Amino acid sequence: MDQRAKRVAIVGAGTTGLAACKHLLARGFRPVVFEAGESVGGLWTRTLASTRLQTPAVAYRYSDFPWPDSADVFPHHDQVVDYLAAYARRFGVDECVRFRSTVVAAEYVGSEPEDAADGWERWAGNGEAFGDGTGVWRLTVRQHGVETSQVHEFDFLILCMGRFGGVPNIPAFPPDGGPEAFGGRVLHSMDLSDMADADAAALVKGKRVAVVGASKTAFEIAAECAEANGAGLPCTMVCRNPQWLLHGTNVWGTVNIAYLYMNRFAELMVPRPGSGAASRILAALLAPLAWAISAATGAYYRREIPMREHGMVPGHGFARCVSSCLISMLPDGFYDRVKEGSVVFQRSKSFSFCEDGLQVLDGAGSGNKRRVVPADVVILATGFRGDQKLRDMFVSPRVKDIIAAMPLYRECVHPRVAQMAVLGYAEGLNNIYASEMAAKWVARLLDGGFRLPSVRRMEESCAEWGRYYEQRSGGGGDGQSAWRPCIGAVNLWYNDELCRDMGCEHRRKKGFLAEWFQPYGAVDYANIL
Repeated sequence: MDQRAKRVAIVGAGTTGLAACKHLLARGFRPVVFEAGESVGGLWTRTLASTRLQTPAVAYRYSDFPWPDSADVFPHHDQVVDYLAAYARRFGVDECVRFRSTVVAAEYVGSEPEDAADGWERWAGNGEAFGDGTGVWRLTVRQHGVETSQVHEFDFLILCMGRFGGVPNIPAFPPDGGPEAFGGRVLHSMDLSDMADADAAALVKGKRVAVVGASKTAFEIAAECAEANGAGLPCTMVCRNPQWLLHGTNVWGTVNIAYLYMNRFAELMVPRPGSGAASRILAALLAPLAWAISAATGAYYRREIPMREHGMVPGHGFARCVSSCLISMLPDGFYDRVKEGSVVFQRSKSFSFCEDGLQVLDGAGSGNKRRVVPADVVILATGFRGDQKLRDMFVSPRVKDIIAAMPLYRECVHPRVAQMAVLGYAEGLNNIYASEMAAKWVARLLDGGFRLPSVRRMEESCAEWGRYYEQRSGGGGDGQSAWRPCIGAVNLWYNDELCRDMGCEHRRKKGFLAEWFQPYGAVDYANIL
């Protein structure tokens, strides 16, 4: 049977799902895309009013689809949605999407018992996308407004749900110190983003607002509250570990940080997973240079941004934020708001609720006294449980247990879960760039362009990447796994592995200097289809 006649399902019509569908269409498949929302764009359709891209438009793009000339340098969220919708129309992706359709359960049904995968020598038994052709994924889909669910069967399943959204990460609280002790309103940033802009603005207008967290989202919420209430009702940001939020991407006014961290020479300073002993030795020899670049970059931003003055200097070096995918951009004029008193920082190692607001440790050091941060509204910008979101998709307890227990092979497939790929789960400094490459890899796998190696080799590779994540990017936060899948500091090496699998040339630049010192981006891979 022609592989292109196989039934393929994609869950999610965000940036990754659109790329996956586009590249499958280009290879003759006719996938079905299930999207819970009413339009393409994923999380970009559910954001705060002020949300903008954290990456310049020239970098945040699909390889073969440029932005219109009218786009801002850092496009507003509605411009991003328009760009994604135009991409979907251009390549016929929108015709494959079933909107308002939520996949509530996925179950693999095969001719062999479920634990047969434990004895595989090759993925799915033969290293090919569709295995022996006898197994299917059975999806339960709930269409909004329809009482009864529908069940569909597919030969391959691609999950493109991302790590953000769906399941909020709620901190653990001491007894009697949870939200129930608070007399005001508590909500997660996800709930705020789901509101209409006018409703979100009305929620914070004239209120004492406390925002918990130090992420980009926390800063955006605080900026919107400051805009609404000014210094008369300042927004209090309660945070434990400040992150690097930048006012621009040029260091010393002239050098873009991409030249420091997103080229081949920069990656020589990182012990790349699976690259062998020579790479580790070279990275060790270059460690002083890597430290100097990180120190100089950090010093520049500490000088240009008044983070030290307000006690918001991150406790980790700049290189760590690159390898953890934690680089973000400050909202415009944010520290002007701090200076005028519209935003107040409160460092605290822990917090709990009380009737009048939040109880915090007054400061970041030891031995500090507790004090109350008065609040009418508390917004938890504490991230998401991407691992739980992924597990909740599956019926099988076995798949629930193993799917997020270690990194995926090539950040796409689990060595012992057949006929399924997960795209967009690993983060990059530019997520659309990283996920499009993975989409190309999966499309070629489904089209029979290559076979996967032995399960043993796949698991060895997953373990190598897992050790890298633990050492370089750390955990995902309280209550989450010990590793955070971020390819930010090794994105080129990751792309090299995908290219070698696909039989493509991995060196994409012309000339020695360009190859080693110019930043790489999506456009460099445009002719890989």
